[in-house]
Amino acid sequence: MNRDMVLFDMDGTLTEARKPFASFLSSPLWSLAQVADIGIVTGSDLDYVQEQLQVLIENHSIRYCLHILPCNGTKWLSPPRAPSTAHTLRYEAQMEMEIGKDKYRKLIEILIGMQLEVVDYDIPLTGNFISTRGSMVNWCPTGRSANDKQRRHFKKFDKKNRLRNQMFVKLRSILDANEMQDITVKLGGDTSFDIYPRGWDKTYALRHFENWNTWFVGDRCGKNGNDYEIFKRCEGQSYTTDSPSSTIKIIKEIINRIRNSL
Repeated sequence: MNRDMVLFDMDGTLTEARKPFASFLSSPLWSLAQVADIGIVTGSDLDYVQEQLQVLIENHSIRYCLHILPCNGTKWLSPPRAPSTAHTLRYEAQMEMEIGKDKYRKLIEILIGMQLEVVDYDIPLTGNFISTRGSMVNWCPTGRSANDKQRRHFKKFDKKNRLRNQMFVKLRSILDANEMQDITVKLGGDTSFDIYPRGWDKTYALRHFENWNTWFVGDRCGKNGNDYEIFKRCEGQSYTTDSPSSTIKIIKEIINRIRNSL
């Protein structure tokens, strides 16, 4: 019988956006770890995962069955085997090598140009607008250095004016005009865009667990969300959540389904 792997998105699923792990999920995840391995697959890079999920990675008993899959799973860190050891980087892919240096440079130039356009909007401009993560690029018009107040301002403006939707359509058009149809653009979290080679969405993480029985839980499962493809791939064993508190009920249901299948 195949082993069970339950993959979770991070922001909006196990944490509030850019916040630490929701501690009330500690007990449900421990119960889940008794019947399955657990993976965290997120568009964020490893530094954000370590910052937000520090308690799980370093101090929680589930760390020994916890797989860390940053950048949509194009990086994979396997669980430690002893208290004195850390997670081990087993795999890492590079976007620049996949699409070529010239196309990668052109993409960055396009994003710089689009960032210059958003300065005319009533949004905070904080810094760290374009984040290169090895296997993907994250573009955040308000800047990933935004504090909570600045993020709320941007989210309110974006909800009213659909700024990201406008930028999404324009960016997609520019990429297509430059023969970059092999580059995917997705809405990332509440404030940014995840940009990566075609096929490097979160289904990439499934490559590491081909012989496993995989499940998925995420909050951005709509068509332009960065959970959409893996949600569809795991259909029948995938769940949409709207907050960490809603994730509790989902974890309990998955546990019951796994136990009933034994």
